[in-house]
Amino acid sequence: MGIRVLLADDQTLIRMGLKAVLRPERDIEVVGESENCRDALEKAVALSPDLVLMDLLTSGGGGIEATRAIKHQCPTTQVLILTVFADPGLFRKAAAAGASGYVLKDISPENLTNAIRAVHSGKTMISPVMARHMMDGLFNGNGATPATTNGHPQGITEREIDVLSGVAKGLSDKEIASNLFLSESTVKTHLRTVYHRHNFRNRAQAAAFAVENHILPRAK
Repeated sequence: MGIRVLLADDQTLIRMGLKAVLRPERDIEVVGESENCRDALEKAVALSPDLVLMDLLTSGGGGIEATRAIKHQCPTTQVLILTVFADPGLFRKAAAAGASGYVLKDISPENLTNAIRAVHSGKTMISPVMARHMMDGLFNGNGATPATTNGHPQGITEREIDVLSGVAKGLSDKEIASNLFLSESTVKTHLRTVYHRHNFRNRAQAAAFAVENHILPRAK
């Protein structure tokens, strides 16, 4: 069965373009579309899509609030934000609301379909442009500088840093375990510890933390 996708964007032309991009993909099926947040929530509940492709400016409440409502009522449905805003603050809010990814509308069709597949498989996707913006804010002194020990956030172990780096790169627990020569259960244990310590609710929040704290290598 293919990945069932609900489109949520208040611009008809954008929705038409997205359907044209996704239609040839054999493993992706657009099961519905919404032009406002209320309708997006109602259709998410009615259709139980695997993933909602959500624009932040969707009318009727805003994409972040719609994401929060969808994740509350449809916890197994993933939300991938598709927006024009390369704003780290909005990314953090979207992650806190439950979004599993944040990509920009200048993304290529191939990368968009790959992002949908990745989020559906449990990975976290962050636009490379977003990662650069977040890192540039730190390196240029525009962001808050975290308390560190040996260049790392205080209270975090080297192994947790290794695991968080994998999360920020969009790797699954299995892939992180393979790269670090650990068992998947050990990776999950490290993540649970980090989630509890920092009150993270999902991988996107963990990924944002990793980028903001220099745990993800700076994009070239």
